[in-house]
Amino acid sequence: MAQSTSSSNVPQFTSDGQLVLPANYREWVFLSSGLGMTYGPTAGTVPNPTPIFDNVFVAPAAYQSFLKTGKWPEKTVLVLENRSSATKGSINKAGQYQNDLVGVQVEVKDSSRFEGNGWAFFALGKGNSGPMIPRTATCYSCHPANGAVDNTFVQFYPTLLAIAKEKGTLNPTYLAAPNQAH
Repeated sequence: MAQSTSSSNVPQFTSDGQLVLPANYREWVFLSSGLGMTYGPTAGTVPNPTPIFDNVFVAPAAYQSFLKTGKWPEKTVLVLENRSSATKGSINKAGQYQNDLVGVQVEVKDSSRFEGNGWAFFALGKGNSGPMIPRTATCYSCHPANGAVDNTFVQFYPTLLAIAKEKGTLNPTYLAAPNQAH
């Protein structure tokens, strides 16, 4: 049974281990937005007339820590909010804007709770809580291999990428990858 949503900046869990969506995450620091981003081997093979917007938010305390150190502290919570895109509405004549919520995914750093590198991913859908994504999912291999900093895709957060470069915290695997905009 899910607890009521939390306004806390640290991860909260239900008694059965589901992550509780922070009620105030839209008041957190907005890191970036992507449109139609895909990473799999079939990415870009089929045009998508209605791509999804991805909005990334991070708890303010974790953001402040990253600014100082170039790394994410323990208990970091990153919320990935997926929204549909629309082209026809109100006075819009061209381009796309964000529309309805499609779902929410969350990445949490908690080395005392999660094995391996201390990060875990959760699928909340449109709910107030959700289960951990199984460790067999590709996110658990893709993020450490391709994330610019500490299991995260900081390369898509332009203001934080500059901080990571300044602090020297870019992952060696990211630095060594071909076609990276360093």
